[in-house]
Amino acid sequence: MCTVTYIPTSKKSFFITSNRDERKVRLKAETPRWYRFASGQLLFPKDGNAGGTWMALHENRNAMVLLNGAFVNHHYHPPYRKSRGLIFLDVFDHPQPVTAFELINLHKIEPFTLVIRQGEQLFETRWDGQEKSIAELDAGASCIWSSVTLYDKDVIEKRKNWFELFQKEYKESGSKEILHFHRFAGDGDEQNDVLMNRNNEMFTVSITQLQRQNELSYMHYHDLLNGENFTQAFNHSISSLHASV
Repeated sequence: MCTVTYIPTSKKSFFITSNRDERKVRLKAETPRWYRFASGQLLFPKDGNAGGTWMALHENRNAMVLLNGAFVNHHYHPPYRKSRGLIFLDVFDHPQPVTAFELINLHKIEPFTLVIRQGEQLFETRWDGQEKSIAELDAGASCIWSSVTLYDKDVIEKRKNWFELFQKEYKESGSKEILHFHRFAGDGDEQNDVLMNRNNEMFTVSITQLQRQNELSYMHYHDLLNGENFTQAFNHSISSLHASV
């Protein structure tokens, strides 16, 4: 939940890909599966510590991804009332997650950013610990986000440049090309490359990719700790599920 890219391929098709950078001491996450919520079924990988998540697909076609932090790196002031991954599920368990974000009480919640694909619209919502902000983005334009809790302004700008160069090289990028960017983009500085490693204490533990192709959705999960790959497929028109390893 620390590096996210959004790449549209048509009005109804897109890729959202997230590198999850975590501390070595955190428990291993569970691979993605479907869970029943009040608003319908949600597909997501589950955090091993708090039970929340950082990326999810709703059977109603909505998609959402989390990054730690808002606009700037914040001071850590525990105790927090609830994990951001559980707040994520509270927001996403709604037909209109942007509305849910507007309404939810975030007092004593650590700052975070949500990128939300709601219908055919794209939103960026942020909580900085004091105030909420909501911005509608161009759903037809690609974008990259890097968590402000791990990367300073210069590194974030450098990563944007890598992303722009990638898009110029691959004008019609697919799943493999995007995953290649998330694995290998950088300049050899392993502390700040897209696949990062900081003294084997904080590093990229997984890559999760949501792929929408009109009525079909795929969630690809790459567990980098043990080299396992997992895919869940969903047909929104007939509500069918299929999983493969």
